[in-house]
Amino acid sequence: MSKIKEIYAYRQMIVSLVRKDLRGRYKGSILGFLWTFINPLLQLMVYTMVFSVILRAGIDKYYLFLFVALIPWIFFSASVTSGSSCIIAQKDLVKKIYFPREVLPISHVTTCFVNMLLSFIVIFFVIAISGVGINISSVLYLPIIMIVEYILALGMAMIFSALTVYLRDLEYILGIIIMAWQFLTPIMYSIDIVPENIMPIFMANPMTPIIIAYRDILYYKQIPQVSTLLHAFILGIVFLIIGNIIFSKLQKHFAEEL
Repeated sequence: MSKIKEIYAYRQMIVSLVRKDLRGRYKGSILGFLWTFINPLLQLMVYTMVFSVILRAGIDKYYLFLFVALIPWIFFSASVTSGSSCIIAQKDLVKKIYFPREVLPISHVTTCFVNMLLSFIVIFFVIAISGVGINISSVLYLPIIMIVEYILALGMAMIFSALTVYLRDLEYILGIIIMAWQFLTPIMYSIDIVPENIMPIFMANPMTPIIIAYRDILYYKQIPQVSTLLHAFILGIVFLIIGNIIFSKLQKHFAEEL
C-alpha cells in the first residue's frame, strides 16, 4: 500500500509524461496524430487480403473479426516492445532525480492505452458501416476487459523494462518473441480451429482469453463467459505481481547500469 500511495503522489508526473509522449510521438510527420488510425487500418487491409482472399479463412465479415482483435493486440505488443526501453530512454531522469521508477512503465503503458482508446473510434465506425451493430449489454463489459488487458500489459512492461536495463539485447529479441506470440494468439483465426491436444498451450497464453472476450463483445455481440473474464483477470494479476517483484528487485541498481 505504501508503494501505491507513493506512485499516486507522483500522478502528475505520470500525466506529464503521457502528454509529452502523445505530443512527441508523431512530431515532424506530415499526417501527425492521424497515424494512430492509419497504422491499424493498413495492417487490417493486409491481413484481410491474405486471410480472406488468398488463404480464404471462410469467416463472415473477416475484416471485422480481425479488427476487433487486432487493435487490442497492437496495444499489448507496443506496451511490451517499446515499453522494454522506457527506463533506458529516460536514463538522464533516472540518474538525476528520485521518483518511483514504476512511473516510467506506467506512463508508457498508459500512453499506449490512450492510443488504443482512440483506435476504438475506428472500430465502432467499422462496426457501424458493416451493419453488424452492437449489443449494449455486452458492450458494458468492454471497460472490464480493457482494464484487465491494461493490468497484463503493465505487468509485462515492468518485467521487460527492468530486464532490458541489464540485458540490452532483449529489446531486439522481443521483436521476434512478439511476432511468434501473435501467431500463437487467436487474432487472425478462430480458437475453434486449434487442435485439442495443444489447446492447453493456447489457454496458458494470457492474451488468449482477452482476445476471446473482445471478440465475444464486439463481433459475436454476446456477453463474455464469466470463466473467460476470470481466466483473463487471474493471469493479468499474476503477471502484474511477478512484474512488480522483478522490477522492485532490479530497480535498486538502475542508475549504476545506465
